[in-house]
Amino acid sequence: MADTTTPLPSLEDLQHWTWVLGKAQQMMLEHGFDMMEHIPAAPAMDPTSALRAGASFWADTMQLWQRFLDPAHATPFEETPEQARDKRFKAPQWREEPVFDFLRQSYFVIADNLLKGVDALENVDPKQKEQIRFATKGFIDAVSPTNFPATNPQVLEKIVETKGESLLKGLQNMLSDIAKGQMTQTAEGAFELGKNLAMTPGKVVKRTPLYELIQYSPVTKQVYETPLIIFPPWINRFYILDLTPEKSFIRWAVEQGLTVFVVSWKSADATMKDVVWDDYVERGQIDAIDTVRELLGVESVHAIGYCVAGTTLAATLAVLAARGQSEKVRSATFFTAQVDFSEAGDLTMFVDDDQLALIKSLGAEGFLDGRYMAATFNLLRGRDLIWNYVTNNYLMGQDYVPFDLLHWNSDVTNLPATWHLSYLTDLYRDNKLAVPGLLSIEGTPVDLTKITTPTYVQAGREDHIAPAASVWKITHHFKGPLKFVLAGSGHIAGVVNPPAAGKYQYWVNDQKVETLAEFMAGARETKGSWWPDWVGWIESVDAAKVDAKGARVPGKGKFKALEDAPGSYVRTR
Repeated sequence: MADTTTPLPSLEDLQHWTWVLGKAQQMMLEHGFDMMEHIPAAPAMDPTSALRAGASFWADTMQLWQRFLDPAHATPFEETPEQARDKRFKAPQWREEPVFDFLRQSYFVIADNLLKGVDALENVDPKQKEQIRFATKGFIDAVSPTNFPATNPQVLEKIVETKGESLLKGLQNMLSDIAKGQMTQTAEGAFELGKNLAMTPGKVVKRTPLYELIQYSPVTKQVYETPLIIFPPWINRFYILDLTPEKSFIRWAVEQGLTVFVVSWKSADATMKDVVWDDYVERGQIDAIDTVRELLGVESVHAIGYCVAGTTLAATLAVLAARGQSEKVRSATFFTAQVDFSEAGDLTMFVDDDQLALIKSLGAEGFLDGRYMAATFNLLRGRDLIWNYVTNNYLMGQDYVPFDLLHWNSDVTNLPATWHLSYLTDLYRDNKLAVPGLLSIEGTPVDLTKITTPTYVQAGREDHIAPAASVWKITHHFKGPLKFVLAGSGHIAGVVNPPAAGKYQYWVNDQKVETLAEFMAGARETKGSWWPDWVGWIESVDAAKVDAKGARVPGKGKFKALEDAPGSYVRTR
């Protein structure tokens, strides 16, 4: 059996790494101060702050070296809760072997002091300071010792164990990703639409140049009279709500007795170069709502908008209100959607002039390659969605693990370039949707305060794309009855949380409060999924039921079936 213990460095190696670590600390500190000194139009630090930051850094460094050279008389290293939970350093070698324990502690000291340096910046525009902090955190994640073969004990062990084969496998993985221009996150070929993903039975009953409308087959003898139409974000594929059967929100909703329709948006190509927000509202959401109403002969629908499609649903509701047609939507549900972007989180880091100019250049053919947006979202969680795969699949040469959610995450969708640029500019940068009448849809002013539709708003406590505090702002604009629910986890797992899984929790608060902090202070926590709470709310809005026959069966109404779900648009790259 091969010896798989971590090879220990010689005295010469140790002296070399001592010099490297000391030099690295010096360079990183100098880099931090140099970065601060070059902030335009604002003094970075007063001398007192600079001296305080430097003294703190060197004090931490001296303690670090004392722990390494004279551990018996040194103050033990006290991890923060976040450092203790850091999965990058969960292997026992990072604590049991002195050299790697030193590397770990050194990294935490450097990272902590770099962020303290950013926090100490004075007389800097808050947005610019956030950009600096975001970039610094990205830099810190990139220089982790886990990301380099020579400083990661698990990588070293793997090299010895496989006699170098792991490096060759990792190189193969990396070259393959470079060739396709996208980082692989899950085993390729493990999932296929209609086979083990997007399996809920249904039919495509309408196809337009912008979307396909899918109607799902009922499984109950009776169904709620008011049907449900789901608008997923066109930034991603709709089957995030129809993953494997045990995770499928769509299948679960059908089982609760809802007649479910979903819009599957077309991945943009050059023919969509002139598509703008008006199209997604008028020829997308309103057209789909009217189609369902006509097909089933009903006055109203329940509507769900997820993420950007939720933002658009808000505009749709405002347009319908302005036209005296609010009754077309009986209730509206928002999954992690924003309408007021004044606190929109880290995505605002990508809407400065340089970023917008880059996006404009990338969309010269009329559409933006979905791989760009995928890379942007990965950057928001670089530690988990980038460097994790660099370490495991490039450095250690591990095989990719089949994971339906990551398969969906990698199944990118192209975006209409003109509209996407306007979306980032008008909403994220200029926050125009929050100001009544500043935006309009085909001549109809958009005023969110005119919305009186009963509304259910779900936010994710750990959402990094649509922060809960940002989603909460819907409550400041809509004027109808509204229920806010804060779910455990983030932008995806907070939504896709089937009751059978028994995971996470959610909070509700029946009192009228002004802030998310006040909401949480008086909130009632319930273990598990919020889905049953939502369907109970739907029933409270409209409990009437009808027999599941005729047009309630896909293809049996005036709109004949075009093909089986999940349709063609979802397969178009």
